[in-house]
Amino acid sequence: MSPESTPEPVIPEAGASRGRGRRRKAPGKGRRALLVTAWTAAGILVLGGTGVGYLYFKLNGNLKTVDINQALGTDRPTKVDNGSENILVLGSDTRSGANKKLAGGADDGSARSDTAMIIHVYKGHKKAAVVSVPRDTLVDRPSCTDAHGTAHSAATDVMFNSAYSTGGAACAVKTVESLTGIRMDHYLEVDFSGFQKLVDELGGVTVTTTKNIDDRESHLDLKAGRHTLNGKQALGLVRTRHGVGDGSDLGRIQLQQAFVKALTDQVKQVGVFTSPKRLYDLADTATKTVTTDSDIGSVNSLIGFADGLKSISSKNMHMVTMPVEYDPANPNRVIVAEAKAKLVWKALKNDRPIPASATKGTATGQAKGVVTS
Repeated sequence: MSPESTPEPVIPEAGASRGRGRRRKAPGKGRRALLVTAWTAAGILVLGGTGVGYLYFKLNGNLKTVDINQALGTDRPTKVDNGSENILVLGSDTRSGANKKLAGGADDGSARSDTAMIIHVYKGHKKAAVVSVPRDTLVDRPSCTDAHGTAHSAATDVMFNSAYSTGGAACAVKTVESLTGIRMDHYLEVDFSGFQKLVDELGGVTVTTTKNIDDRESHLDLKAGRHTLNGKQALGLVRTRHGVGDGSDLGRIQLQQAFVKALTDQVKQVGVFTSPKRLYDLADTATKTVTTDSDIGSVNSLIGFADGLKSISSKNMHMVTMPVEYDPANPNRVIVAEAKAKLVWKALKNDRPIPASATKGTATGQAKGVVTS
């Protein structure tokens, strides 16, 4: 659970129910990012006629929320009212609970957000742009107040993912909004164990690897070819840095983006909407898995939110990495390529496609095309 998440309420039993750069050495075992799939997970929450009675209240009780609006107040970018939506999706690698066995390391009560994706849903909700923000990017973190009301001072030239470990979801949103000048309409978060359970509940996700991937730290050994990954394998794939490419975080982002596309296709193909029981099982897992902003922190709100996303296919998702370049002072960090990044943010503000020139010539990994759907 994220530091500011609300605890799960007790659900009464029902009498009856209706069906900055390249990192050459890892800082420590198990402290690797997980792919954030909460956006896609929300898409399986289109519950149709099952959201009634006991089922509705149980699913509603599963949800964990954080009030971003209250924490951040009015000092935020203005909402652009052009029919588009911007969603910050984060992964949490907390070591507590079930995550300790998956992530390793000490249960120190902290959590990190080592993967971040800004999802821009275009007007009409038929297409989306996904901008990954590298965890190693050096940024100026603004002062912020977390969901518990604790104030945190601003900091200069710190890693992007320090925002979440410092002040949780609210400070992460504040940092993204400061970096982009774009208001985040919604927030979604998923952790290690939740990610693994979602993939298993879907029956696995099918991908094709064009190269062998072998990473003992991520417990992953895949030969080149077609695979249906279970939850543990999928988690290993989205966390691996050393199994393929140059071992950089930028390369891992390329693997994560490819997996998101495969997962999006899988959700559409498994036929969950024709099976009420399977749909409920998926919804139960998803609502236990995600932490959301309070605006979509109910089943009814998630139904409407997800219904607006379900028409977006992987073919209509344009995925890029925020334009960065290696930090001249530290090759293990990256810095924002300001001029090119402004092209990205301007395009999203105006609900326009991201121009190819925005990412041309910027730092990139060496894992593109290694995983396909």
